[in-house]
Amino acid sequence: MTEDRVAFIVAGVQKGGTTALFDYLGEEPGLSLAEVKEVHFFDDESQDWAAPDYGAYHARFAAFDGRPRGEATPIYAYWPNSLERIAAYNPAIKLIVMLRDPAQRAWSHWKMEYARGVETRPFAWCIRQGRQRLFDAEPWGFDRETSYVERGFYGEQIGRLLDLFPREQLLVLRAEDLRGDPGAALARVRGFLGLPEGPSPAAREVHVGAEMDYGSELTDADIGHLRAIYARDQSRLAALVGLRFD
Repeated sequence: MTEDRVAFIVAGVQKGGTTALFDYLGEEPGLSLAEVKEVHFFDDESQDWAAPDYGAYHARFAAFDGRPRGEATPIYAYWPNSLERIAAYNPAIKLIVMLRDPAQRAWSHWKMEYARGVETRPFAWCIRQGRQRLFDAEPWGFDRETSYVERGFYGEQIGRLLDLFPREQLLVLRAEDLRGDPGAALARVRGFLGLPEGPSPAAREVHVGAEMDYGSELTDADIGHLRAIYARDQSRLAALVGLRFD
């Protein structure tokens, strides 16, 4: 394993505060980040994964200068085979996964797709009947845009990650903690990445949802429906990392 391999990835989850974390980490002088957030290398199905072009991946970073290099592509925790590809690339890589209440995450995800014009159906329909759309997706059962419910199965995702990497290579953060006390959250990240202590940054909001009429509201019935769907997975998450959102 060559020393210039990317040293860490923020691998999950979408709408979980990863943009804010990437923004904060961009101010860390001891790190070298990718030129853009969301490089989308390990979920690229056009890549020949029998002989992947890691040179193209490394081209998304500045020339290696000895500082740990990192990126943030939150679909990696969800997208099939992404974590396996990361393990083949660098089995010693460190992974950061940011989690958010899965019901709130689903709602935020739906709002983003609705604002983009990708989604046209109400949220209540999408998290119930709309889940059937994934059976027509490619690869089967996975979709980049309408996977509002599926991306919230954190226990399943963390379980797969821990089947591939030792526990000490994983840091799990809550989006609520980064938002409420970014100094403390970033202190944990610095410790995890082996960086010296640094100043506490001012709190910031990044990628706040568009102000518009969404034609839907997040109702108690929707939350209850999602809580029931996630109950078993939340128990698995708690057993794996001592964290749950219900």
